[in-house]
Amino acid sequence: MPEVVGWDLGGAHLKAAHCAGGRLLRALQLPTPLWLGLQHLEAAVDGVLDGLPDAPLLHAVTMTGELADLFADRRSGVRAIAGAFAGRLARRRPGDALCFFAGSAGFVPLSGVAAASAAIASANWLASVACCAEALGDGVLVDLGSTTTDIVPFAGGRVRAIGARDAERLETGELVYLGLLRTPLMALAQRVPFGGLLRRPMNEHFATTADVMRLCGELDEAADLLPAADQGEKSVEASARRLLRMVAEDLPEAGLARAVELARWYRARLLDELGAALDEVLRRGAVPPRAPLVAAGIGAPQVAELAARTGRPLLRWEELPGMAAASAEARAEAARCAPAVAVARLAAARFSAAPLGATDGTVGEAA
Repeated sequence: MPEVVGWDLGGAHLKAAHCAGGRLLRALQLPTPLWLGLQHLEAAVDGVLDGLPDAPLLHAVTMTGELADLFADRRSGVRAIAGAFAGRLARRRPGDALCFFAGSAGFVPLSGVAAASAAIASANWLASVACCAEALGDGVLVDLGSTTTDIVPFAGGRVRAIGARDAERLETGELVYLGLLRTPLMALAQRVPFGGLLRRPMNEHFATTADVMRLCGELDEAADLLPAADQGEKSVEASARRLLRMVAEDLPEAGLARAVELARWYRARLLDELGAALDEVLRRGAVPPRAPLVAAGIGAPQVAELAARTGRPLLRWEELPGMAAASAEARAEAARCAPAVAVARLAAARFSAAPLGATDGTVGEAA
């Protein structure tokens, strides 16, 4: 198998996974606030490239960053991201090969990105569930990330998703725009309990689910890479202050205990919404009753709670058959970077018996 780096280029985070000989050597996540400009993507790419060996590598790319409002539409976003990534790679590693994941169409070279932009756009979930289907046969992938949650069934070794595009996936419950860090709390409820009564919260970007999870004691601070809603500090007190502002309260008067109580309510609301989407997917009967949930993303611990609700067994992403890792650290990061790991594995299998490709003058392209 070729030595591969899988890339998942998101609008808020970049995830990368370096694999060799079928083993995961390293996985990492870096902030990439694309809405502020492509320079953030380029800086994150450099951060990954700095840690790679000198030997020629194959780079396999999937993305969701084309959704950032930096771009007029998805097509132009895909082309801009692919061009920026390829340009950076060409300057830093001109001898490496490059391909882009286009879903069911497989992998395309840089020269094929424009024609395949619709298939490339937001296809990272398909790479992840394809790996699950190959490894397990039956189950449901639940990838709970910072911004969104993918809930995708697979059975008989095949992906059983109804939707292909984001628009369709939003209709079916297979894509839910709720995550563990970046979701504004105004998206979760129009009435919240406080002081024994229901209160209409403020529809302002005062607090996010990161504040909720921090107050609930369930936030891995290493995963919270982007600024808080108010650009302020990330402490329990600061999160309490932001959360209480949602209901027009101040921390000195309301107190920390009431902020924690409100956070626990919001946490339950988040999991109820995700549970409802999961039930919607399961009711279609595409997977056997005892097929497991595969937990991925930074919210993998919370997916375990969803599995318990359904009575299904739980399997963590890093426990999938064939998901070998060179170190405990790489194994721990595998679930957070699942699409990057998946696209690396798919590319390694696809190009295991093929040359990395011809050179177009800047960077090699895997055909």
